[in-house]
Amino acid sequence: MNRPPSNESPTDPNAENLEVVAERSTEVAASVLVNVLADEGIRAVAVGGFTAGFRAEAPGWVQVKTFERDAERARQIIAELKKIG
Repeated sequence: MNRPPSNESPTDPNAENLEVVAERSTEVAASVLVNVLADEGIRAVAVGGFTAGFRAEAPGWVQVKTFERDAERARQIIAELKKIG
């Protein structure tokens, strides 16, 4: 069920609160999720890509965030992807 994305942007500081729906070890993997969610009409953003690339004792993770109202549906879509792959 594809829905057209809203005009709101998750990167807008005036937007409603964002919620983490997934974490990935690379910016590329997080970007794939952002694109999958966009195809389903859910606006998402990947945050933390810069620090995830560092080689340190405590590696960073890239967080995929959506609006709170879309978080549950986003998690369901991500769970379905895990079943497929």
